[in-house]
Amino acid sequence: MANKKKEYYKPGPMTEGKRNIIQGLLQEYNIESAADIQEALKDLLGGTIKEMMEAEMDEHLGYEKSERSDSEDARNGYKSKRITTSYGGMEIEVPQDRKSTFEPQVVKKRQKDISEIDQKIISMYAKGMTTRQISDTLMDIYGFEASEGFISDVTDKLLPQIEEWQKRPLSDVYPVVFIDAIHYSVRDNNVIRKLAAYVILGINCDGRKEVLSIQVGENESAKYWLSVLNELRNRGVKDILILCADGLTGIKEAITAAYPQTEYQRCIVHQVRNTLKYVSDKDRKAFANDLKSIYNAPSEQEGREALDEVTEKWQEKYPRAMKRWYDNWDAVSPIFKFSKDVRTVIYTTNAIESLNSTYRRLNSQRSVFPSDTALLKALYLSTFEATKKWTMPIHNWGKVYGELAIMYDGRLPD
Repeated sequence: MANKKKEYYKPGPMTEGKRNIIQGLLQEYNIESAADIQEALKDLLGGTIKEMMEAEMDEHLGYEKSERSDSEDARNGYKSKRITTSYGGMEIEVPQDRKSTFEPQVVKKRQKDISEIDQKIISMYAKGMTTRQISDTLMDIYGFEASEGFISDVTDKLLPQIEEWQKRPLSDVYPVVFIDAIHYSVRDNNVIRKLAAYVILGINCDGRKEVLSIQVGENESAKYWLSVLNELRNRGVKDILILCADGLTGIKEAITAAYPQTEYQRCIVHQVRNTLKYVSDKDRKAFANDLKSIYNAPSEQEGREALDEVTEKWQEKYPRAMKRWYDNWDAVSPIFKFSKDVRTVIYTTNAIESLNSTYRRLNSQRSVFPSDTALLKALYLSTFEATKKWTMPIHNWGKVYGELAIMYDGRLPD
């Protein structure tokens, strides 16, 4: 997909009116630099806001400032208010009325930001920047001092959106669902804990990737995973054909309870990684190539024979490396009944790996998250950044769907 070109503001044609404004600006202000222009515009902005509010007050009262009136309501001075603009912070004078019924529209009563600074903060947060980094950036670029508490308050506005997103209805059927975990350091009462963020990614019947849920948890168990899967059921997911995950504690038992017909497939990518942990760097490439002979085998029998051959070849040098293949063979072997096209969808896990690379960048930006809520906000924003690119079905989906429809007869929509 081609990179989208950054759009720049293009000034409109120079008119006589614009030329007169610029001449007036140069005469009124001692402008010698671009910074002077910014200060001049900031001053003009404050004056423009005040004039607009005066006009709004005239309309509200029904008479102008210089006129007399028998109205029970009248002007009652000004109230100072600090607002944030694209040029930084400024003080404005808001006109008041005796009855306190005046509702200004140009800058509303409780509005303190007219710069869209909220969106700038959220955008920086989505890219993994810490509150300290965001605060420093705002000061450097906009001359606006934002405390870490202020930035946290801005991003907290996302929490109702996150809750709504986590509860949104889902499709009836997902042919394939992946569950994966990434670990983060989170501060809790001045104690740093390791928490797992579990991303649940589905491939829907149209072959499109869809993040179903993000769960931040600490203790894996059958009870925990059953609650997660029951939440999917409560949101409308009636059936999952294949669920791919690593050896999460209790996941197999939870699948059996929540979705008895669902096939549990041990994630091949994780299986390979766990094996290569025991292998030295110099042997890793050769060992990884040998492992391909197992999961690329035409049938389960030939896969098992390849497993024995690989084990025998490396047993003396790495006696523990292949143990998990034997221990988890019942969860590895379902893959052999599928064609190469379906296997590619299941075991390459490109879908979830590309998403995880986005999540891992959060770890590179922040060594410790201040709370599990801060982690959830960052994950939510990162998810939306990553999924903007998900515009097409996965490759060769029509053929994959046809095979799954035959393999799981009657469980997929026609």
